[in-house]
Amino acid sequence: MYNFVFFHSAEISMYAVVRTGGKQYRVSAGEKLKIEKLAAAVGSELVFDEVLLVGDGQALDIGTPVVKGASVKAKIIAHGLGEKVMIFKLRRRKNSKRLRGHRQAYTEIEVTGIAQA
Repeated sequence: MYNFVFFHSAEISMYAVVRTGGKQYRVSAGEKLKIEKLAAAVGSELVFDEVLLVGDGQALDIGTPVVKGASVKAKIIAHGLGEKVMIFKLRRRKNSKRLRGHRQAYTEIEVTGIAQA
């Protein structure tokens, strides 16, 4: 018949859900991601204290609203600008149009570790 061996996942590493810049991100150690720009130098270490959830395989620790004592450590890799988004506004029959571009600033980080209380 069918071989369902590929459905068995390998060992699940520790992960967390953190809130920064008005958004929530699911992160795990060694992962790189782009978040809203932070005012910190490249190469500096960050500690995110707003950890909403910490998971480690079967164990799941959900905060109300945050998990007490949990933190996520990360290192800033780079700052940059995202892709350009064009905004076009047109008011029909009024001879009024506006074209603007926007590039959102971001900070690229690498998660170095997750600490659970």
